[in-house]
Formats: sequence, structure tokens, C-alpha cells
Amino acid sequence: MDEEQRARRWFLAVWAIVTVVKIAIAARLPLFVDEAFYWQEGRHLAAAYSDLPGLTAWLTRLGTDIGGHQVLAVRAPFLLMAALLPWLVARSAAHWFGAAVGWQAALLVVLMPLSGTLGLLALPDVPMALATVLCADAGARLLREVDAMSATELAIGLMLGALSHYRFIGVIGVGLLALLWLPEGRKVLRDPRVWVALAVGVLAWAPLLAWNLEYADAGLRFQLLDRHPWSFHGDGFRFVVVQAAMATPLLFWAMLVVCLRGIRSDGSADAAWRYFALLGAVSTLGFFVLGFFADNERVSFHWPLPGYLALLVVVPLLLREWSPARRRATWGLAALGAVLMLGYYVAVSLPGLRLQVAGSKYYPENFAGWSALATEVRDVQAALPEGTVLLADNFKTGAELGFALGEADIPVLDHPLNRKHGRAPQLQLWGLHHDGARDVPTLLVVGATDVKFSALLAHYQQLCRIVGPLPPPRVVNIDHGARRFLLFALPAEREQGECITPVVANIDVPAAGARVDRRFRVGGWAVKDVVGVAKVEVLLDGRVVVVASDAGANEWLRGFLKDASRDPRMPRVQFTAEVDAGAVPTGRHWLGLRVTGGDGSVETWAEQPVEIR
Repeated sequence: MDEEQRARRWFLAVWAIVTVVKIAIAARLPLFVDEAFYWQEGRHLAAAYSDLPGLTAWLTRLGTDIGGHQVLAVRAPFLLMAALLPWLVARSAAHWFGAAVGWQAALLVVLMPLSGTLGLLALPDVPMALATVLCADAGARLLREVDAMSATELAIGLMLGALSHYRFIGVIGVGLLALLWLPEGRKVLRDPRVWVALAVGVLAWAPLLAWNLEYADAGLRFQLLDRHPWSFHGDGFRFVVVQAAMATPLLFWAMLVVCLRGIRSDGSADAAWRYFALLGAVSTLGFFVLGFFADNERVSFHWPLPGYLALLVVVPLLLREWSPARRRATWGLAALGAVLMLGYYVAVSLPGLRLQVAGSKYYPENFAGWSALATEVRDVQAALPEGTVLLADNFKTGAELGFALGEADIPVLDHPLNRKHGRAPQLQLWGLHHDGARDVPTLLVVGATDVKFSALLAHYQQLCRIVGPLPPPRVVNIDHGARRFLLFALPAEREQGECITPVVANIDVPAAGARVDRRFRVGGWAVKDVVGVAKVEVLLDGRVVVVASDAGANEWLRGFLKDASRDPRMPRVQFTAEVDAGAVPTGRHWLGLRVTGGDGSVETWAEQPVEIR
């Protein structure tokens, strides 16, 4: 009784604190790109979409219809589901292993970073996790006795999962394998009430199946074929290491031990214990193997979460076998992981902290810059003719800018990102795929940092082919250019003549983050199609400190730009300058460029940090 009360008090305290912290973060954290697109889907209600079943979009619509057009309202249904999840785990674990184990399992769900941060983002993993726990609990109850209540719980879980994500097919397969593995499970599968529940779950896939049948299996092909290389790659090792970090090392080890015991069990163990262990083992180890062959470009660290949730039901029993010191270390590392993960989201939600990591690989670009971009777009729109159409170059910009402006129908140009993320078919269905033709003034918003740097010039040239000659852009550098957008005010009719692309430039010396003396050399290159570059000014903290001079040819640049540059001075595009920073204090400063084209246009390039000693 003392253990149960202690576990209950710890869970209630930690759950309440974490829930309040998550709500506070969710209210400030800018929308992640995928969240913005799900919001956009929610403004175009349908039974299913190109990238997902319908539930995630429906939930974003429900949240904003009730709570208004704000970030927290988009996430509110997901926060509620995430808050409910550990209570369901507690209920399931307590039913089989006692109340103390139930509260401990629920506390692990709150503390493990992967599950504890659920709901902060409006993502399909939240309802899918809830569906997984419902199905796992129903399956365990059916092992003891097949009754209408358990079969109903199974049907609800299967429906919720089918409406959440394509990946839930894997959860269903794992559950069936676990039941077939156990003699008690094979008996369960002979009961007609279970098959009725399975039939209800199958019917829930009908909207997604109908969508794919109507649109040439576009969604299935993306999820199963297009996004995966299906060839061996060594990143699978990194995937396992990331899992150990995201679950925290000792807790990760405990779950692996439970997996192995579940597989090796000779049948003497309790059926429910074996069932939860097998669910987690097949799912988790399956995803570890999949990590060597599947998509390694997009975020995938959350894939094994359904298996972990099943394992956490049993893990408290294993922890009782460990020494007190080892148990305390496990709980301590899990708590530290939760604090660090929540701390990361706090940092991302604060503009000042985002600015500190600008220019580094840790910069959270998919969260950053959208409100600032919306402000710039409104300013430009105010000076343009009435009826000017807003046009985005890719789905990311269209969705995020759409949410910031409250416009869910911003048309989007063809872009590799639209296809890479499986959003192109949906944009086509909404009539938002834009071919570049126009008969009204248009403000084109281009995400320069959404394109690989070596392909940036080719991307500008492709824009020229789609929309015609580009006027000088209004450059929007956010966080010193870590996020960079170009705004082009296009006339109603496509102009004729050569297309002058925006500047593409780079500072080669000094390297970003380098420590430099008060007098240091700056070297780099700058190109601009058709008209070339007339002047390069070096900026320090936004102020011009020196005008660069010609430094000769750069033959290497031809290959880097894939011989795409039509700069008339190519390859003589290298510049150099000597900077005297004697008047500035020591410490971190921002080095940038202001480039004047041969046509008189002026563009400010992205900045990079240097440490002046």
C-alpha cells in the first residue's frame, strides 16, 4: 500500500507539472511545417488526404473552431489526448500487475522524452499512440476473457488508428503476430466477436482506400515506395543510437531486456506479461531493422513509440529486479531526458534563443521566421495594386504563411519539396498548384533556404522559366539570414527578355564561427546572371566596413554551380577585403555582404558569426 501511494503521488505531481509546462510551451511555440499543412488540410475538410487519413486534419479544425485562430487551439486536441495517454497506461498495467505498477508505468510514459513530449505538436503520432494503447489493452483483456466490452475497446482503438496514419498497419500486424504467438491468443482469434471488432477496424480504412483508388494509389506509393530507398544504408546504426538517447539509455536497456525475455519465454510466464513484451519486441526490433533500409532523410525517431508504450507496461516489473542504485539512475536519467527535451522546445519557442544558434546546424528552421515573414508580406502587399495575388514557391511557405495570414488557399508553384513530402497530389486536388501563368499582379514568396545551396542558382533559373523575368527582390533575412526569403512583385502580364536572377554568394574566409584578429581578411565569391556583380560591400553587424576588390577567377565554382551561372564575369567572380574591426568590442559579431548588381539592384546576403579577439 505504501508503494502504491508513493507511486500515485509521484505520478500525479509529475503529470500535472509536465502538462502545465507543455500547455505553456504549445501556446508560444511556432507551428512546425507539418502542423501548418495539417491546419491547411483542416480548412479543406475531406475523408482522407494525400499524405494521411483524415483524423489529424479534423482535430486541427475542431481545435480552431472551438478555440479560435491561434497556435494553442491547433494543438489543444492533441494536448488533451497526450494528457489522457498515461492514465490509460496506468489503467492497463494496474489491471494485470497491480496499482503500484500501473502508476509507475504511467510515470515512465510521462518521463520518457518520446512519449512525454507528445501533444506539443499537432501530429498524427498522438492519436496513433492513443489507439495503440487501447488496442494493446483490449488484446490483453481478451486473453483472459472475450467479452463485448473488450471487443468494443479493440474496435475503437482500431478505428482511431486507421484514421491516424498509414503506419498503424504495422501496429495491427504486430498485434496479430503476438496473438498468434501465444496459445491463448490463437484461441481469442477463433471468437466471432473479435472478428466483428476487426471488421469494424477494417472499415475505418475505407476513406483512405477510396482516396488511393481514385487517385492512382498516390498516397500508398509515397508512403511505401517513393519516400524509401529500400536499399541497405549504415544510418540504421545511428537510428539505434538516437533511440537510446530519446528513450534515455537505462530505460532503453530495460525495454530491450523485456523484449528479449518476451521472445525467449517458454510459456511459464503470465500470458499478459508475455503479450505486452511480444508486442513491444516485434514492433521495436522490426523498426530497428527497418531503419537500415527505409527513409533516412526525414524525421523517423518517433516510429518505434507504439512498441515502447507496450513495453512500458511491463518495465516496472523488471526494475524491481534491479539494485536500488540502478533503479534510481534509471528514473533520474528519464527525468533528465524529459527536462532536456522540454527545454529544447522552450528554447525553440523563444526568438532570442533561436537567434543564438542561427548559422549553426542546430537552428530550428522549420519553426522559425514565419511571423516575421508575414509582417514583411503585409507591408509589401499594402504598396501593391488592389487584387494582387499571393503566390508561394513551395508547400512549406504556402502553409505557414497561410496560417500566419489566415489564408488557407495560397497557391503554390511546382517544387521538389512538394513531391518529396507527398503534398503535391493534395495541392493539385485543392486547385492550389500554380503553373506560373497569370493575368493579375502577383507577389511571389520564395524560400531561398529551402533549397540546397549548390542548387540555389538552378532553382532561380527554374523560377525564371515558370514565371518569366524576375524583378529585383525584397530580401527578408530572418535571424541573420538563417531563414531567407525573397519577395518578387510580378506584373500582371509576363514580361519578355532575359531573366536576371537574384545574387548567389558565399564567404569562404573566415569560416563561420572562426576566431579572428581585429584586422582580418574576408574572401568569397558572388554571381548574378546576365548583369553580373558591380560591387560587394562587407558588413559587420549590419554596417558597411569595407568595399571588396576583385580577387580573380574561381574555376572550382563552375563545377559547384554545375555550369549553370550566366554571370558575364564568370569565373572572375572572386572578391577579397581587409576588415579593420578595431572599434568593436571583443566577442561574437556578424559578418555579411551587401551585393550590388550590374543593373543597380542591391541585395543583402545572409550573415555568419565570427569571434573577434
